[in-house]
Amino acid sequence: GSSDSTLLSINAGDYIFYSDWAWTSFVVFSISQTLMLVVGATYYLTFTGVPGTATYYGLIMTVYTWVAKGAWFALGYPYDFIVVPVWLPSAMLLDLAYWATKKNKHSLILFGGVLVGMSLPLFNMVNLMTIADPLETAFKYPRPTLPPYMTPIEPQVGKFYNSPVALGAGAGAVLSVTFAALGCKLTTWTYRWMAA
Repeated sequence: GSSDSTLLSINAGDYIFYSDWAWTSFVVFSISQTLMLVVGATYYLTFTGVPGTATYYGLIMTVYTWVAKGAWFALGYPYDFIVVPVWLPSAMLLDLAYWATKKNKHSLILFGGVLVGMSLPLFNMVNLMTIADPLETAFKYPRPTLPPYMTPIEPQVGKFYNSPVALGAGAGAVLSVTFAALGCKLTTWTYRWMAA
């Protein structure tokens, strides 16, 4: 359900904490968020057959995450420390692919999957550039004990990590098609289970 997707993607914005592997973390987290969004949204979308359901699912995920991330706020961090999720525009593209192809499931898997996989890392990076750097914020509001991942390290950025958005979008475009197919498959399994 949505709460599971929230728990699995709760860390996705905090890629900069893992400063040694920041770009790698960005790519991995982008793909994990894409998995959460695409499987759940495709499932609900094909189950209801109503274009718009993917965006609705993205909205539920967003609200759940705001609630869960509110815990950071309760711990005394300022609100700009909280990364606002970026699932909505990607979910809208998924709905658009389904609606524009007159509810063609195979087009949804192929076009919708590619669109989400390519767009989410892009939106994610735009999102991360508009918020305060969590490390900078952490030093401005020190906690009594500093966890190891908050200890400043010089980032070791290799030549392969120069464009995390391109890497995330490339990997995402391929993997999201599989994710979308899985979401559709879950729908057929649900119908079979309901009929039994």
